[in-house]
Amino acid sequence: MADISGKRIAIIATDYFEESELTFPRDKLVKAGATVDIIAPKSGSIQGVQHVEMGKKVEVTKTLDEANPNDYDGLVVPGGALNADHLRMEQKARDFLISILDEQEKPTAIICHGPWLLASAHLARGRKVTSYPTIQDDLINAGAEWTDEQVVQDGSLITSRNPGDLPAFTDAFMTALSK
Repeated sequence: MADISGKRIAIIATDYFEESELTFPRDKLVKAGATVDIIAPKSGSIQGVQHVEMGKKVEVTKTLDEANPNDYDGLVVPGGALNADHLRMEQKARDFLISILDEQEKPTAIICHGPWLLASAHLARGRKVTSYPTIQDDLINAGAEWTDEQVVQDGSLITSRNPGDLPAFTDAFMTALSK
């Protein structure tokens, strides 16, 4: 297992995130010794979904107004179509991603519909990515090279397609964090 003890990880999400895409990496990161903050546009809790069924709520650690990207060693962006669609319209979420991925080049793991945030932050151009297949046209139109693979790593960016990819996705992120 990769040594990530002491690392600080941000997970950015909002209501209707795909539950397993937030909880699986969070739990594995915490078990490996990382500190994980759930960052959202609002305080309190955010509602998860299990595809189209309601899932569990998760407590928010910090709001986007409170979180500083400089305080983190990496970033996870879970999917869920509504989560991703709403999150991509949050300028502070786009700015957080730009700071972590583009300016600081820290490990960034984005899954399922999450790459919509990558496109809206104008960070998709020239990158090799994967995602949930229904948003491949959006990523291609944003200038990305889209491919249908379990995990795609392009520099510090790691992308995956769906909950079935979570073990490989999380392992790739943890390996990137340990370097």
